[in-house]
Amino acid sequence: MIRTTLNEHQLSKAVSTKNQILVGKFDGFSWIRCVGKGSFANSPQMKHWAEAQVTAGRHRVVVDLELCTGMDSTFMGTMAGIAMRLAKLPDGVLQVTGASDKNRNSLEDLGLSMLLEIEPIDADWQANISDIRESLQECSENDAVDRTQHVFDAHKLLCEADESNDEKFSTVLDVLEAELENRIQQGKQGS
Repeated sequence: MIRTTLNEHQLSKAVSTKNQILVGKFDGFSWIRCVGKGSFANSPQMKHWAEAQVTAGRHRVVVDLELCTGMDSTFMGTMAGIAMRLAKLPDGVLQVTGASDKNRNSLEDLGLSMLLEIEPIDADWQANISDIRESLQECSENDAVDRTQHVFDAHKLLCEADESNDEKFSTVLDVLEAELENRIQQGKQGS
């Protein structure tokens, strides 16, 4: 059995690492890097920043998963939504780099490999990936969002992206839809 040990610096860095989204704008593309877990908690930041980039005329977004320890279905549904929006634009594409086998399998299991490019070999940014990663800034997009609505929308997008996801997420969608409807009814009663 091979045992590896972390030195004190590596251990403190691993313990202090928080889940975050780092971003950057470059010539011809925008970059989003997920550090830690990609989840319902940080996917609204990714969504808002990517939407702002598309609105500004950037049609290529790269999602960097090198430091991503895993992704929940909401995070992947958010990626699907970004990819679907980009696919409607001239030369629009969502590219993914740094995907571990686990993350690649997660994307493929949900049929997202049909919507986005995973590890595109001929991407012009490949030669500058280290410089790109070093120049990223923490995303300052406001992530204040109705989490229930966000999670519902992300799962709906997964079902739109691949019909086989309907069965996987039907219960989740039913529960979330009921909660959203309940809120609407409570709002009407309070008026």
